[in-house]
Amino acid sequence: MSIPDAAATPAPTRARAVSEPTAGGPRRWGSLGPVGLVLAGGISVQFGGALAVSLMPRAGALGVVALRLLVAAVVLLLVCRPRLRGHSRTDWGTVIVFGVTMAAMNGLFYQSVARIPLGAAVTLEVLGPLALSVLSSRRAVNFIWAGLALAGVFLLGGGGFDSLDPLGVAFALGAGAMWAAYIIFSARTGRRFPQADGLALAMAVGAVLFLPLGIAESGTKLLDPVTVGLGAAVAVLSSVLPYTLELLALRRLPAATFAILMSLEPAIAATAGFLILDQALSAPQALAIALVIAASMGAVRTQVGRGKTKPVANG
Repeated sequence: MSIPDAAATPAPTRARAVSEPTAGGPRRWGSLGPVGLVLAGGISVQFGGALAVSLMPRAGALGVVALRLLVAAVVLLLVCRPRLRGHSRTDWGTVIVFGVTMAAMNGLFYQSVARIPLGAAVTLEVLGPLALSVLSSRRAVNFIWAGLALAGVFLLGGGGFDSLDPLGVAFALGAGAMWAAYIIFSARTGRRFPQADGLALAMAVGAVLFLPLGIAESGTKLLDPVTVGLGAAVAVLSSVLPYTLELLALRRLPAATFAILMSLEPAIAATAGFLILDQALSAPQALAIALVIAASMGAVRTQVGRGKTKPVANG
């Protein structure tokens, strides 16, 4: 779920925006290569989430989050080697809030998937950035996308959420709110820290915050070699590998296209839940996910069309 610096443009995207490819440059490669990288990253994230769900009986939801954040923080700190000196108090305040937001987003999401199917959780979670995109655009057409998303949520809950754990739904919606906040503070962090330094430091903040919670819930279970190994696999699949693939893709892929591809995550999550966790979806739930995906894509395209004459901001 958590990924590198998000675009300053509030849309359902979780990675830093880049400028459009120039004529005669990366565009001549076509979009198949970078699109494949983005889709591979999305598959990695959601199958990592499915693996995390299977790990929860062994380590607990908070324990899994603690392991994921800790391993990802160690890897990113070793790779990025961020500079600790020379930053202002405002810089540190921004990266700390970013880390807190990241920890809350992960914690709430994992509490959600411990109670409701993965596809449903991701569908509800994506409403956060979708709402941010709709509200920031202030165009009448976005009310159509909002209505489409609400229709999907209504279908997902079977007309009243009787088929889903209410607490799991609440956690997923909370994770979506934190995802929207993540987008805002990721962009701010990206402007204040070079490369992925801010991300590495924020991941470390999240790991420090969550480690006591993971220990309190799971205790010595977190020291079990099998648990540590599976937790490391979750970190690699859900954080390290997607970050790498997405950053490579964004060198040749417009940020707008990337954002639209991110809207497919509920479908990928539902597929991962079905294949790994045997979480089958009913026809209304599948239609609900399709409606939310359509709403997300529409909101992103509307936002991009609104800013076509403006350069895409670099995080």
